[in-house]
Amino acid sequence: MKTALKLTTLLLGIFLILAVGGCPKKCVKPVAEEPVVVEQPKEESVVETAPKVTLNLQTIYFDFDKSEIRPGDAQILQRNADQIKQAVNQGQKFTVTIEGHCCPIGTSEYNMALGQRRAEAAKAYLVKLGVDGSILNTISYGEERLVTTDEAQYHLNRRCEFKVSEK
Repeated sequence: MKTALKLTTLLLGIFLILAVGGCPKKCVKPVAEEPVVVEQPKEESVVETAPKVTLNLQTIYFDFDKSEIRPGDAQILQRNADQIKQAVNQGQKFTVTIEGHCCPIGTSEYNMALGQRRAEAAKAYLVKLGVDGSILNTISYGEERLVTTDEAQYHLNRRCEFKVSEK
C-alpha cells in the first residue's frame, strides 16, 4: 500500500508539473514605441527696425489774439527742436504735426485761421532752428478742442501742441 501511495503521489506530482508547466505561455506583444518628434528651433530672421520714436515735445502758449512766439516759449521750441534733430540723426522715421488751438472768444472762422497762424509760426521757428520742414505738418483746431471752459483759464487754450507719428 505504501508503494501504491508513493506511485499515486508521484503520478499526481508529474501530472501537476505537466499541467502547470505544459500550458502555453501568454505571448506578450512588445509595445511599439511611438517615434519622438523633436522640432528643430527655427532660425529667427533678424529685421532691423528703426528705434521707437519717444519724443517728449512740450506745448507752447500764446497771448490773446496773437500768433507771435513769446520768449519763454522760444526756449521750449529750442528744446523741442533739439529732440527732433537728435531723433532724426538716430535714423528714426516720423512726422510731427503742430496743432494750433484757440480760446472760444471770437468767431469759429476767425479762431480756425488764428490757430493755423499759430501752428505756422511754430513750424517756421522750428525750421529756423534747423529742423527739416518736410517732417513738420500743421493743422488748426481753432476752438474745437478746448482744454478748459473756465474763462479764468482761457490762456491754457491758446496753444500749439506737438504730436509725433511714426512713418
